[in-house]
Amino acid sequence: MLDAALIKECADPFVKPAIVEQFVRAAGSADPLTVTVKSGGRMILVPKPASVEDAMAIVRQYAGHAVVRVGLTQLPAGVGVTKPADLKPDLVDACQNLRIGTAMFAKVLRIVAKWYGNPTGEDVFQQMFEDAVYAWKTGEFEGVSIFHAEDPGRAITTQKKPQAADTAEAATVDAEAPMQTEVESLDEKKIGAAEMRVDLSRIGAQP
Repeated sequence: MLDAALIKECADPFVKPAIVEQFVRAAGSADPLTVTVKSGGRMILVPKPASVEDAMAIVRQYAGHAVVRVGLTQLPAGVGVTKPADLKPDLVDACQNLRIGTAMFAKVLRIVAKWYGNPTGEDVFQQMFEDAVYAWKTGEFEGVSIFHAEDPGRAITTQKKPQAADTAEAATVDAEAPMQTEVESLDEKKIGAAEMRVDLSRIGAQP
């Protein structure tokens, strides 16, 4: 379980703590130094990093040649850079990884919600969340690279009766794409779900 203080300080402010925690539980890692590498849909065994330096050495070795995921959110390595040498240790910093990862996942949720027609009921949100997690893991949604797709910038809510304070106009969050297109084959699409009631209507809203 993520520390509540870490979520409060570092997660994207428009993503409620409950969904941050469930996202990391479903798609991330408990160890901020975790690096996973896949090529052709197959896992490549890499040494477990004992330090930031070890983790970054693995990331730089495989980035651009394989699908590399790092840190608490298993963020796709290469966000905002064009060559492996430019990859920064921020990738395995718990706070920075959580901040970047939750902002990117918020975009993924908005894309999935738009495909569903932006429903507001709680009953459909869990399915949208599962589809968003699957898209995050595979890098693809409905045949399109999810990290390269345009952010629709639409608000998402799971409240049956949206409150007036949560009706601000949504805006696009600028999330840069990773160096590699990530399409991985998974044996199972169904992600373990826990019942939740969270408000995401402020995702993407301008302050």
